[in-house]
Amino acid sequence: MIYLDNSATTKPYDEVIQSFTKVATTYYGNPSSLHQFGVQAENLMTKSREQVGQLLHVSPKEIIFTSGGTEGNNMAIKGTAMKYRNRGRHIITTAIEHDSVHEPFKQLQELGFDVTYLPVSREGFVDPHDLKDAITAETILVSIMHVNNEIGTIQPIEEIGKILKEYPTVLYHVDHVQGIGKVPLSLRGAHIDLCTISGHKIHGLKGTGILYISQGVELSPLISGGAQEFQKRSGTENVPGVVSFAKAMRLTMEHASKNSNKMKKMQSELKSQLEKHERIIMNTPAEGAAPHILNFTVKGIKGEVFVHALEEKGVFVSTTSACSSKRQKPSKTLLGMGKSYEEADQSIRISLSHFNDFNEITPTVNAIFTVIEELKKVMG
Repeated sequence: MIYLDNSATTKPYDEVIQSFTKVATTYYGNPSSLHQFGVQAENLMTKSREQVGQLLHVSPKEIIFTSGGTEGNNMAIKGTAMKYRNRGRHIITTAIEHDSVHEPFKQLQELGFDVTYLPVSREGFVDPHDLKDAITAETILVSIMHVNNEIGTIQPIEEIGKILKEYPTVLYHVDHVQGIGKVPLSLRGAHIDLCTISGHKIHGLKGTGILYISQGVELSPLISGGAQEFQKRSGTENVPGVVSFAKAMRLTMEHASKNSNKMKKMQSELKSQLEKHERIIMNTPAEGAAPHILNFTVKGIKGEVFVHALEEKGVFVSTTSACSSKRQKPSKTLLGMGKSYEEADQSIRISLSHFNDFNEITPTVNAIFTVIEELKKVMG
């Protein structure tokens, strides 16, 4: 098996699973309990929060543990909108966000918020000037992803942060789920107020993640009922998940540069070989893309059909994001870039991790070329 769907989820580190198992079986007390067993669990939470804060160069008090990217994005967007709605009801995002950003914006629109969806260039990049032009006296939030989950474009997060520094009443949220561990980003340097990270995209476990909330920023909690997570997210904490997330993040960040270089070389080699086929059109731009994502269109073949045919060869890829693929919708990122419905519906995403190796490249390319020829015969 060659697994090339790492933007959907990654294989957990062995150490992460071991951490989860040990904490779940040995330190299973409720961190809110007053007895020593509960205090032990609380201490593990504190140490994990400190470790994550150190890795991101922020205060531990700015780290809120969540169930992952979807909750983090919803918490940041809806929590900001509800808290600051009396200040203004205009919010800004892009046309190519992940559904866990796009759908909360649609919900807020139904509640009377005014939403601006920024366009992107034909290569998938936001123009910071468009953002500046869109800001009004009513604007309270801007939400822009760091790395696009479908084609891998890296948005100008730092440049946008500099613009928003001139608007202190506008909060800045960044979905960093696909960027963490692959493309460096300074939360402080980019003037980010809210940032989402997911555990299972960095070889952690599903159901784990964080939301960074800059000190001084207030949110209306999505989940009420207790004082956990600085009164921002109620519910008994998932201590094994929290500890395993901190472990995954540490292992990822320790080797981020080396692993990113390896993925970049593999991505480049895959691109070079795949471009030789006359039916393949690259959608991931040559410059300004993350090292782990390669998106291309196979002319005349639906992406879903291609994925299943390739699976029979033992190679696992995807079409759009995992959250959208079962709904069989074409890539809204590619549509936003001006691609036709057919091109968007015929797109394939390869996403790498450092667990992939160079000896997988040739078998992958051969399998892709073979599937194209086989489907050409079947489809005429």
